[in-house]
Amino acid sequence: MIKPPYELIDHTADVGVKANGKTLAEAFEHAAKAMFDIITDNSEVEFVGQYDIELDAPDLEQLLVDWLSKLLFLHGAQNLVFGFFKVTIDTKKNHLSAHVCGETYTTTKHKIGSEIKAVTYHMLSVKNTRPYEVQVLFDI
Repeated sequence: MIKPPYELIDHTADVGVKANGKTLAEAFEHAAKAMFDIITDNSEVEFVGQYDIELDAPDLEQLLVDWLSKLLFLHGAQNLVFGFFKVTIDTKKNHLSAHVCGETYTTTKHKIGSEIKAVTYHMLSVKNTRPYEVQVLFDI
């Protein structure tokens, strides 16, 4: 049986995501996709604008929080939604390099999902061995 790329976790006043992938980078991509599926209620997002993101963190858990928080910041500050994520992770240096594509969020095109206020550390986990899996809760 093929495992879905992510599943939602219900939690009091929060919504969580457990994402997996063939690589750790793919699990990070699936976590980002899940976050924007929550924000836009699974709306189609066209690849109009392209953005590159570079991040360093002291550990992989912080790298996951920083990654999702950066995307959430771009969503809030520039009214952007993303649908394509290509992530590369150097696990020795805890460095993430990503190429993301998306467009401006509009209520005429995108469904209104849940507003995510923040990425939290509660129940945060990163499994850097097969099967690669990350888990994160969002404050909504």
